[in-house]
Amino acid sequence: MSQLLSPIINPEDLLHLQDSSEIILIDARAGINAEENYKNEHLKGARYVDLNRDLATVETDPANGGRHPLPSFEKFSEVLSRLGISPKIHVIIYDDKNGSNAAARFWWMLRSIRHEKVQVLNGGLQEAIKIGFPVSSEIETFDATENYPISDWKLATANIDEVERARNNNQNIVIDVRDKNRFDGLTEPLDLIAGHIPGAVNVPFSENLNEDGFYKSAVDLKEKYTAILGNKNPEDIIVHCGSGVTACHTLLALDYAGIEIPKLYVGSWSEWSRNDREMATKESN
Repeated sequence: MSQLLSPIINPEDLLHLQDSSEIILIDARAGINAEENYKNEHLKGARYVDLNRDLATVETDPANGGRHPLPSFEKFSEVLSRLGISPKIHVIIYDDKNGSNAAARFWWMLRSIRHEKVQVLNGGLQEAIKIGFPVSSEIETFDATENYPISDWKLATANIDEVERARNNNQNIVIDVRDKNRFDGLTEPLDLIAGHIPGAVNVPFSENLNEDGFYKSAVDLKEKYTAILGNKNPEDIIVHCGSGVTACHTLLALDYAGIEIPKLYVGSWSEWSRNDREMATKESN
């Protein structure tokens, strides 16, 4: 792994830390009624972060940066301050989609500002409840901190023009982590056009998980991605999804496997498909 602390923490280990004042637990569930679901039941002590409000700056036109562009440094700093997160605190994040919803996105954002003590809960909310982690419907109270110092994103990102260049040569590889039906253009639940970026390869994020919904072992993930990536340098690898959220699940898997984190195309298909770019659709395949 690229850091001493594993990017993934198992539910049993979280259970042992439940009374620690050294950790901040974050509920990063997203989607319809996510905040209401948090209020109804969450892991005791968890603080809620909202994908659209806190982890992105949602624009009126996704053609400019996709459905979930990164927030400004000032906004993200304010979010971390409100959550009580300071540079030295240990942050553990969960969602209810095996880390693929917003937990991995928040992890990537924290890692990208060089926050070292951050982990995603393996198996997510359901597995923590299953092993007896206490839940609560109470309003969590906590103190804010001073604004977190942020100057830039330290992890690499790619823009739409870089993806255009990368998809047309053998030096680069562009990975699309959406499920195969979306990649093949058979279905598209979120964006206007179904299909994929021509030249991209499909490696669904779900393949990072075993049949129980936990991340596969670091050894298995390293073997899998080494076979896919070969000897390509991280700066020649671009990972994307629909809007730059689920792609972070694969970036986390790569980090867990000990592979340097490659570039994230934040705009992803939601941006690409709304611009005058070549697209591979069901009709064109």
